[in-house]
Amino acid sequence: MQTPEQVLKRWWGYDGFRPMQREIIDSALQGRDTLAILPTGGGKSVCFQVPAMMKDGLALVVTPLIALMKDQVQNLEARGIKAIALHAGMSRHEVDLALNNAAYGECKFLYVSPERLGTQLFHSYLNELDINYIVVDEAHCISQWGYDFRPDYLQIGELRKTVSAPVIALTATATPKVAEDIAARLSPDPEHPSFTLLRSGFERPNLSYIVRECTDKAGTLLDICRGVDGSGIVYLRSRKRCEDVAALLSSQGVSASFYHAGLGPLGRSERQEAWKKGDIRVMVCTNAFGMGIDKPDVRFVVHWEPTDSLESYFQEAGRAGRDGKRSYAVLLWSASDFTHLRQMLDSSFPPLEYIEDIYQKIHIHAGIIYETGEGSTIRFDLEEFCRQNRLNASTVRNALRYLEQANHLSFTEDAEFPTRVRITAPRNTLYDTDLPHPQMIPLLEALMRGYPGIMSYSVPVDEEELAKACDATVPWLRQLLYQLSLERIINYIPADRSSLVYLHHDRMVPGNLDLNPERYAFLRGNAEARLEAMEAYLQDGSTCRSRQLLAYFGQEETEDCGSCDVCRARGSEDRARSALQRFVASHPGCSVADIKGFCDNPQNGMPQNAIEIYRRLLDEGII
Repeated sequence: MQTPEQVLKRWWGYDGFRPMQREIIDSALQGRDTLAILPTGGGKSVCFQVPAMMKDGLALVVTPLIALMKDQVQNLEARGIKAIALHAGMSRHEVDLALNNAAYGECKFLYVSPERLGTQLFHSYLNELDINYIVVDEAHCISQWGYDFRPDYLQIGELRKTVSAPVIALTATATPKVAEDIAARLSPDPEHPSFTLLRSGFERPNLSYIVRECTDKAGTLLDICRGVDGSGIVYLRSRKRCEDVAALLSSQGVSASFYHAGLGPLGRSERQEAWKKGDIRVMVCTNAFGMGIDKPDVRFVVHWEPTDSLESYFQEAGRAGRDGKRSYAVLLWSASDFTHLRQMLDSSFPPLEYIEDIYQKIHIHAGIIYETGEGSTIRFDLEEFCRQNRLNASTVRNALRYLEQANHLSFTEDAEFPTRVRITAPRNTLYDTDLPHPQMIPLLEALMRGYPGIMSYSVPVDEEELAKACDATVPWLRQLLYQLSLERIINYIPADRSSLVYLHHDRMVPGNLDLNPERYAFLRGNAEARLEAMEAYLQDGSTCRSRQLLAYFGQEETEDCGSCDVCRARGSEDRARSALQRFVASHPGCSVADIKGFCDNPQNGMPQNAIEIYRRLLDEGII
């Protein structure tokens, strides 16, 4: 049997493991339920992929991140490892086909979005899937104490009653309370969880955390872009402001672009690749950007405004400096940001009466009558729904999120529906047909060769691969497909994006919907506590930033980092105190004017508050 190092070298080409990876792999190979807490960029995927490759069967990987799921499947397939993904936007036939391939096609990794776990079709295949590990990515999503609790994750606990494989749970952000809750909810015996907890140190010695209170955020951002070499990420909440800030940077000679969920899949893919290759230096984006992107040489991550939790901030800031070189995480804030965060908190928890009204309006919008609808998947245009009902989109989105938390429905935003094609013309007539363009022949050949079943039913196709196969651009490929549909040779359904609502039960009559007021109060209390922790972090200018973050995640034995804004200010003050004491000692009887002249001389490198430091030395009786 190969060693983990040999498997790592054969399939991934690496000579050795990063810190904590080998311990996690050893625990998994020994069959222990393992909870691993590794910081962003710590290499979590290797921790389950290596042990899964060392055992017969496949790893069932539960993850809520569709983009990350697709990225990992592509990476594994590129290494010759068979992997399959099940996610929102796939038809029942596609899911059935994927599960059949997973069960009988020598698949090693089956990636599943959490809402798929409770479906009848998935459970019908469970006995056929030889599962060697249950992998729970973003494991904090199962905890009611976590900042991103998702009820669909609770089905993993139910899954353990029928699947005897050990669990590998992974997260980058878990406080001690969240870690304890994860173990209890994933354990076969919640009262006596037997998880092995492996927590990596969260220190990032090469990452300088800087907090700046400022009114001119645009000017500060420009200073950062000009003062720090290399690529960067700028995070904002507003899609419109992303576009405005990217335009501002570009107008000042900084190579920048924007990225948010409102872009089409091709546009997002092109911008992401351009940034990864260095063609775009600074990506201005919402938090839709960054998940699963392993770009090691990000020199700075700037947050234009505070996030609503230290968990999300720590994860996003951690995308800087993964290559171990000096990098910067800069958080900008102003007094008005506090007010805005409080308003966002109120918006995140609309009244329960409002939430029930949204529940009813969704069913009316979809034409679903009382006591029907269980298991329905609805394509849901949030903006159109809000226009028709004269509602605020943000508040409706939060109402949907609470209905999801209360286990009445699942809500997926911006699900991608790939281009679908079915060849309707009989095979024996295809080559006798007078096609209007010569590129249509290699296109049809690529479709028949690459997509078994395309003559019988509609199948999703990869536009980029097809475009390469017939030497065309993607826009021209779409024109070819459209023309083939006009010739009645194929049925063509162009790629689309839509939000989805999946109904967990039949529509209930008003007054019968259980919205669990106790849970509502509990979740709001947790959100308020996380917001207060963020406010404390912004306002505490006396404790090392790194130590503040590490303490929040339960790491108490820490040292000052020496490079954050607090440590730098403290070091600057210490140097100023020593310099002032030496000057006074060497200039007996000097006047206040002499002291001021010394402090104002740029050659002496004194900080702006040097006179205040001098006064403190007088008050303390040191000089």
